[in-house]
Amino acid sequence: MVAVRKDKINNDALGTGRRKSAVARVRIRPGKGLVRINNRELEDYFPNVQDRAWALGPVSQSGKMSEVDIIIRVHGGGSTGQAGACRMGIARALVSFDGEVFPIMRDNGFLTRDSRMKERKKYGLRGARRGTQFSKR
Repeated sequence: MVAVRKDKINNDALGTGRRKSAVARVRIRPGKGLVRINNRELEDYFPNVQDRAWALGPVSQSGKMSEVDIIIRVHGGGSTGQAGACRMGIARALVSFDGEVFPIMRDNGFLTRDSRMKERKKYGLRGARRGTQFSKR
């Protein structure tokens, strides 16, 4: 079960999402559909349509897009990792904002942490697994 977190001052729902090396802190409050990421508009921050759709998947599935404002602070990783972190953070914040959306979030896999990370480089190799090219002469 996801822990319910509410901000005591202005009754915001909070959620943290992680993907690869990106971390997103999400704050959801009642509003009219405004989405701000690092004090920028959604289209500015994620110019790729696929990243925008990936990040806003939980809100569109729950049907709460026009009922809430979303403020996100995200850092680390690249655009795909940040979109995935935003997706998980939004889902967690939506569950703490309205508990009735929990089955939708769980069934669509929005609350599951993608644990795949980059494998470290090993000494004597050119990458994580690739060795040097063999030369016969």
